[in-house]
Amino acid sequence: MASKIDNHFAFHHAALGLRAHRQQLLAGNIANSDTPNYKARDIDFAAALKNAVAGRGAEGVTLARTSGRHLDAGVASGPAPLLFRKETQSSVDGNTVNMDIERSQFAENAIHYEAGISFISGKLKTLMSAVQGQ
Repeated sequence: MASKIDNHFAFHHAALGLRAHRQQLLAGNIANSDTPNYKARDIDFAAALKNAVAGRGAEGVTLARTSGRHLDAGVASGPAPLLFRKETQSSVDGNTVNMDIERSQFAENAIHYEAGISFISGKLKTLMSAVQGQ
């Protein structure tokens, strides 16, 4: 029984995890809006969600070792591959953060996250009422 419920909520679990990760990236972009040469980052949410639902995680990048004495850094990974946002307005210091875009993406992502939480909450209430026979 629990596996059926888990399967039922797997999509929403993956979506909320990706939304949370994206929110951290967008917050990092906003925090670094005055950092010289900082490049704004984001993820392709639709592609990442499609891969997560299909059971394919982000493919990590293995760091090259130029000497046998270097420590193995492992794999740099996350729930989705990081992309750099296209520069919309040139900046003298090389920073590609556009605060208008970052704020709107942050707000949109937050709304989608809250909607996902509300949807899951409603589904759980429906399941509880079915179990309790109300």
